[in-house]
Amino acid sequence: MRCRRSSSAALLAAWTLAGTAHALSLPDRFVDPEDGNLDASQYLLDHRGALPVPIIITEPAVGYGGGLALAWFSESIREAAEAAKGGRITPPNIYAGAAFGTENGTKGAFAGARMAFDEDRWRYRAAALATSVNLDFYGIGGDLAQGLSKVGYNLKGAGVFQELTRRIGESDHFVGLRYLYLDIATRLSVDAQDANLTPRELGSRSSELGARWVYDSRDNIFTTTRGIEAAVDAMFSDPAIGSDNTFRTYRAHAFAYGKPAESFVLAGRVDGRTARGDVPFYQLPFIDMRGIPAARYQDESTGVIEVEGRYYATPRWIVVGFAGAGRAWGRDTSFGDAGTKTTRGVGIRYMLARRLGLAVGIDVARGPEKTAFYLQVGNAWR
Repeated sequence: MRCRRSSSAALLAAWTLAGTAHALSLPDRFVDPEDGNLDASQYLLDHRGALPVPIIITEPAVGYGGGLALAWFSESIREAAEAAKGGRITPPNIYAGAAFGTENGTKGAFAGARMAFDEDRWRYRAAALATSVNLDFYGIGGDLAQGLSKVGYNLKGAGVFQELTRRIGESDHFVGLRYLYLDIATRLSVDAQDANLTPRELGSRSSELGARWVYDSRDNIFTTTRGIEAAVDAMFSDPAIGSDNTFRTYRAHAFAYGKPAESFVLAGRVDGRTARGDVPFYQLPFIDMRGIPAARYQDESTGVIEVEGRYYATPRWIVVGFAGAGRAWGRDTSFGDAGTKTTRGVGIRYMLARRLGLAVGIDVARGPEKTAFYLQVGNAWR
């Protein structure tokens, strides 16, 4: 699970205290009896009911910030495993609500749920969000009026997302439907013509219906060491289903993980996104990589390739190195003429929940303009 924009302060605090379990005389449920180190496996395996989770935001596009989430688990992971009795485990249903804010005035609140049924043959996700987001717009393909390097803007409104998928037989393939509704008011710091945007590109109300295919053979959903997660998403917006504009968005991605040596994991990411029609500018694809602020490089299409290596120096401590390259093209620039944006970085992880395979830590990434850091819980890609 990638947590570029937010992470648990509780998990981060636990990570910084790693290896001091004996000295701190922590409760037994936070000590691994195998090595005596700080470990949250027992707590997470047995936890059910409400769980408060502090949030830390480190996304460069909105600045530092934080908030608080409250999650509720229908049963513990251990109870779910015992109920399976050797069959496929149905994960606990999780319901959550949160509120957050950042130093640039971005704020919001959301509620969501993740549910699984019939031995994990059906999966359902839903979320509702109300927010006011402050960002910078650098033009579609970098195209702004002369003398402008960026344009500040605010998005204020609400949205609803729903997704239902069904496992195909006993395979690792899922297919399903998705729905997204957004009602957004846009305010620019300059006239729309200076941002080279038409009134339709400012958007307002989007109602999108689409389909999804997913393949997931990962050995662990938290910090994966082997397997593949791949998906193809297609979304369609039309006045016939309540949208102001007619447009289409697509995404295809694959994350692959392998273990060429016992103490080394090598992973790769390929991710392509495209949009066509009267797309609101804030729904255009952007290069999404560690080291590049969200929405910094936007156009009608984007492509990203990343590699990541993880060296398990000890069973608890992991050293990470990564690098990536991405392009944005489409409106006035072909793929061949688009400039390549590269990033690179290093990180460190602590295996906080050994029996669940959950590692937490920090990545430091250098992009085309600046260096940024990201708190990570589990996988960096999503």
